[in-house]
Amino acid sequence: MAGLGLSPGDPSSFARPEEAAVSSVDLYLDVDFDHKVLSGRADLTVDKKKDDVTHVILDSKDLNIERIIDHVSQQDLEFTVGEKTETLGSKLEIKLPSTKEDRFIISIFYETDVNASALQWLPPEQTAGGKHPYLFSQCQAVHCRSMFPCQDTPSVKVTYNAEITAPTELTVLMSARRVGAPTVASARLKLHKFEQPIPIPVYLVAIVVGFLESRKLGPRSHVWSEVQDVDKAAYEFAETEDMLSAAESICGEYIWGIYDLLVLPPSFPFGGMENPCITFVTPTVLAGDRSLADVVAHEISHSWTGNLVTNRNFEHFWLNEGFTVFLERKILAKLYGEKTRQFSAIGGLKDLKDAIAAIGENSPLTCLVPDLKGISPDDAFSRVPYEKGHTLLFHLEELAGGPEVFDPFLKAYINKFKYRSIDTDDFIKFLYEYFPNNSKLKEVDWKKWLFTPGMPPVIPKYDSSLEEVCTNLCNKWLDWDAESTCPFSPENIKGLSSSQVQEFLTQLLEKKPLSVTKLQVMENTYKFSSVVNSEIRFRWLRLVIKGRWLEQVAHALEFVVEQGRMKFVRPLYRDLYDWEEVRDRAIAVYESNKSRMMYVAAYGVAKDLHLEP
Repeated sequence: MAGLGLSPGDPSSFARPEEAAVSSVDLYLDVDFDHKVLSGRADLTVDKKKDDVTHVILDSKDLNIERIIDHVSQQDLEFTVGEKTETLGSKLEIKLPSTKEDRFIISIFYETDVNASALQWLPPEQTAGGKHPYLFSQCQAVHCRSMFPCQDTPSVKVTYNAEITAPTELTVLMSARRVGAPTVASARLKLHKFEQPIPIPVYLVAIVVGFLESRKLGPRSHVWSEVQDVDKAAYEFAETEDMLSAAESICGEYIWGIYDLLVLPPSFPFGGMENPCITFVTPTVLAGDRSLADVVAHEISHSWTGNLVTNRNFEHFWLNEGFTVFLERKILAKLYGEKTRQFSAIGGLKDLKDAIAAIGENSPLTCLVPDLKGISPDDAFSRVPYEKGHTLLFHLEELAGGPEVFDPFLKAYINKFKYRSIDTDDFIKFLYEYFPNNSKLKEVDWKKWLFTPGMPPVIPKYDSSLEEVCTNLCNKWLDWDAESTCPFSPENIKGLSSSQVQEFLTQLLEKKPLSVTKLQVMENTYKFSSVVNSEIRFRWLRLVIKGRWLEQVAHALEFVVEQGRMKFVRPLYRDLYDWEEVRDRAIAVYESNKSRMMYVAAYGVAKDLHLEP
């Protein structure tokens, strides 16, 4: 399955930072909506790590590079762009100036491609307002190389500054602090300046340009979106400061200054993206009752695990996501109680089981530390590093003696490795340095946890008290003879939280398909088709597809078109593909809609539908 990695330190990057490393980036870019490109230059500060190094190696994907010069002497530098790989772009090799200096500033004049995989250009008709175009980026995992030439590996962290020229009426935001107010650049353009003084991996460089408004959430937070959603978003995320404070009590000081949220258009492919200073969030979390705002707790946690302490490459992605899920649930415990934390873990375990079933329980990609040589991180993306990683950390917490002793370890771990990129061996070494005399921790079978496919070798015994009412209702529906009098009423779910309703539907999905008759009664009783909560709607649609209720297929196809969140669209498309009678309808809908999807989502769904990406 595995092939050759692109470099010794990162199978997904050509960069050789051990020879010459980029330490800072300055971007000077024009946003051109007419041609759907960013154009201008990137100034890269490069530090030689070895005396005999003559070139710096960068990652590049579909960039139109016009010229590269030494910033100081203004002399042209020789460069070559290597053969393009299927998904990871090309090697960009630049000859360094022939001087005795160890630090250089290289200016690269370039333009992005109209199909740059990091950028989503929306025409006005695809926005809520319908009058202005919109641009947003998504660089994780390996797409920053399509936005500017860079060492696109999380083992390299850079500071960055940016000067962005965009249409006067539009707002520009980046994963950085704004420097002053925008200034007039010309009759129709304004110049926006940003600075990010904290070193970050380039997958966290982000930009959005749109007709946006903001509302204040707290002393260090605003929420941004198009005007149609901004007040709904302000209500939904009103607890942001409480979550930040809870996170600080676990992890230490929040060092990024501001914590803003941006609700993106529906084509955004993730639940959230932890860009520093400006978390990107899907509009599918706007449930109207704050029931899905735990996405914010997750992205806040990334401010420490992922953004401060970073996985060295995406084989160790669990160090980002497993830790972040673990911290997210600790925040939930502080705000809503320990039972809520453990109930969330139960749901996560079911998501993990479903993900492993979809990938294949013997697939190497279900290992906590997979081998990604010859494999794009996009192909490896799943819930595995999130939930298998969380399960490992919960197990380690139990072995260590509980939260009372493990919480101080978490803070010490973050303090030791902040600003650095690490791998799993670094974590294990520090764990044993911190707990030198814990015999239970010494018995952990790391080979089984890290390199064995499938479910975790140990499943913690979570508190199931919040789950029991869901299980009881699930069993009543399974046991009911549909030819007898219906014993159900809307009162069955009236006292349940949204998370418990999700759990009820998830448990039904684990059982044999319900008959269409039962599904029709359930819809008439609970009105799931009209629920705003996207997590409930998603599970309901999967349930009716599993039960082969043909009339509901149209609703499923509407759902996969109206939003592009991969958590929802990929399982639904897989379910529809497995139903031979509706397979062609699903493929036709994808083909007609794929141009409006972000690259990473369209790429994934194509694979789910057994089409050429």
